[in-house]
Parts: sequence; structure tokens; C-alpha cells
Amino acid sequence: MKKGFEFLKQLSINNNREWFSEHKPQYDTIAKANKVFFNEIFSDFQESDNLANLHVFRIYNDVRFSKNKAPYKTNFGAGFSRRKPFLRGGYYIHLEPDNSFVGGGFWGPNSEDLLMIRKEFERSTTEINRITTDKTFVKYFGKLEGDDAVKTAPKGFDKNHPAIDLIKKKQFVVRRKFSDNEVFSNDFKEEIVSTFLAMRPFFDYMSDVLTTNLNGESIITD
Repeated sequence: MKKGFEFLKQLSINNNREWFSEHKPQYDTIAKANKVFFNEIFSDFQESDNLANLHVFRIYNDVRFSKNKAPYKTNFGAGFSRRKPFLRGGYYIHLEPDNSFVGGGFWGPNSEDLLMIRKEFERSTTEINRITTDKTFVKYFGKLEGDDAVKTAPKGFDKNHPAIDLIKKKQFVVRRKFSDNEVFSNDFKEEIVSTFLAMRPFFDYMSDVLTTNLNGESIITD
């Protein structure tokens, strides 16, 4: 991992196609090692959850619709999705010098899922509050995050509702930061798996919200 971080540091200084082309063999070696690492995590965590797939993100930036025109990302990333339709939520690993974290959640729920989540919080926040104040959750993540939100109450919701701050959210995510030394440590892989496990109560609750009606009956059809 140290070699990978050194490469990313150099790339952040020389983020251009000429430099990257010259150092492409070095990148290919690092990318291959990263893929092995991510696959090991996928295999290890499959014993504790039902994962559908692993997606290793490309280092190439899509600059067509972005203000950031740098051709390459300065991080390595991988996503792990749970098997739908009954299991919801996705895990994410972000590796970057001085900015590494392991996170997950519901980054961009579709309109139907978002409405169901908001309706649940409108009905009661007892369960989500119990989960997010649990000592393990607080130890690993601190709090429930998600910067994207509507400015006022969503249509059909009372702006004075006690849970309006939750209801306004359009993202429901958690994140645990890691220092570079923690990333380089021998037990980093185990720490990733334990961090994923700490998300499970949150994921399992949200999965229940998104797959059952208010009577607890499944809304998933074959």
C-alpha cells in the first residue's frame, strides 16, 4: 500500500497524460495488487453478508461534465454491493494519502426509496436513533452523515416535524477515517471488515424499511 500511496502523491503533482503514460507500468502493478486486496476483503466479508458484486473504480476521471478537468483521480476506490432486492446498502473503500476512509450507506436513493425512508422517519425515529446512538456506531462513525438535502421540507411533509432534519436528507451515509499509518498496518484488512460489520444494524434496518410496508409485510414481488 505504501508504494500505491507514493504513486498517488506523485500523480497529484503530475496529473497529466504524459506523466501517467510514462509511469503506466508502475500503475498497472499497483492496480493488480489493489484488485487482489479488494477481492480478499470481498471473500472475507462474504462470510458475514450476502454480497452481490465488487466494483473497483477506474482511476480515469470523467471530465465531460465536471469542473475538475484533471484526467486522473488521486485515490483508489472500491464498492461492495449487497444482494438486492431484500438487502440494501453499499460498502465503500476510499484510499488516498491523508484522506482514506471506509464508508457506506445510501448515497443517492431513487425517488421511490427516498420517499419510503422519509415516510419511515415521519412515522418514527425511535429505531434510527437507537442505532445511531449505539456505542459501537458512535465509536466507528460518530454520526449519520449526508450533505445533500432539500432546503425546506419535501413536498407533503410538515416543515415543523421534529425529525425534519432527517426527512430533508437525500443521502444517508456513514464514514470512518483512517490515517496513512493505519492503512499501512498489518491489520488494516481486518479493520475494514469490522467497520463493515459495524454498519450492519443500520443497513439491516434500512433494508427492512425499503422492503416492507408499515404492517411489516413484504412489498417485494417475484
